Amino acid sequence: MKPRSIVFDLFGDYLRYAGGEVRLRALTELLDCFGIGEATVRVVMARLRKEGWFDTRRDGRETVYALNDRSWQLLDEGRSRIFDRSREPWDGEWHMVIYTVSESDRAVRDRIRKELAWLGFGPLAASTWLSPHDRRADIEEWFAGEPAIRLDVLQCRSSGLRVDREMAARCWDLDALDRDYRELLREYQPRLAGYRAGRLAPRDAVVERTRLIHDYRKFPFRDPDLPLELLPAGWVGRQAHELFLDAHEALREPAEEHVSEVVGEPVEHAADAGVRSVTGQAGRWTRAGSGRRTRGPWLVAVDDEPAG
Repeated sequence: MKPRSIVFDLFGDYLRYAGGEVRLRALTELLDCFGIGEATVRVVMARLRKEGWFDTRRDGRETVYALNDRSWQLLDEGRSRIFDRSREPWDGEWHMVIYTVSESDRAVRDRIRKELAWLGFGPLAASTWLSPHDRRADIEEWFAGEPAIRLDVLQCRSSGLRVDREMAARCWDLDALDRDYRELLREYQPRLAGYRAGRLAPRDAVVERTRLIHDYRKFPFRDPDLPLELLPAGWVGRQAHELFLDAHEALREPAEEHVSEVVGEPVEHAADAGVRSVTGQAGRWTRAGSGRRTRGPWLVAVDDEPAG
C-alpha cells in the first residue's frame, strides 16, 4: 500500500467523520501503524497539498490538513463507487457512447477510456462503449466543455438475451474478474469470524481495514455492476461485495476507537452522522460551484505515487 493511498483511505473512512481535518502530528502517528516514517509523511502531504487535494492552516506551531471541495468530492465519488451496487431490474436497454477524437490526441483517448470504464462502460468496438445503466447525466457532466471530444450517446436494444450476454462477454473479461473475486473470498472469508469476535487490537484493526479497502477498491473499476440477467452462471462478484461490506463493518468499531484516540475527536459514523458532501450537507454529493468535477481518475488520484 502506498502512503498517499493510505492517507486517502484514512480520510475516507475516519477523518471525514471527525471534522474533515487532522493535525500533521496525529496523521503521522496514524501512518506509523503502517510503518511509514515522519519524513515520508511530510513529503507526501506536501505533494498532496501542492496537487490541490488538501488545504492547510496553522494551529499554534502545528500544521492542520483539511479536506477541501475537491477532496470531499473525490471521497464521495470513490465511496459511492466502492460501496453502492445497483439492485434494480434491468429494462433491457443498452446505453452506447461513441466518441471521436483526433488521432494526435492519444492522451485524451486514454483519459476517455479510463473515465468510461470508471462509469461502468465496456468497449464493444473501437470508440464504441456500452453500459446497461443509464449514465447519460454523468457523461454530459463529465465531458462538458471538452472541445477536443465529440460524443454520441444512444439507447439501443439487441435481438434478445442471448445476444445481450454475448455482448457483455465481449465488453468485459468476466471470467478473469470472477477468478479475482474468488481469490478475495479465499483471502478474507476465513478472517471474518475473527473480525466479528473482536480479536484484533484497535491499532491492528485500522491496518486490516485499510488493507481490505486497498484489496477491494479496484474491483469497481473493472466490474460494470451488470444486472443478474447478464452475469455468467456461478458468478461470485455479489458474494464478494457482501463479504467486503461485512468485514468492513466488523472492523469499524475497534478501528474508529484507535483513530479517535489519536486525533482526539470522535469519529461520527456515516450511518449516524450522514455522509457529508462538498456542500456540507448530509446525503449524496451534489455539484457545488462551477468548477470542473474531479472525475473517474479517483483511482489515479489515490494510487498515483510521484517519483522522487
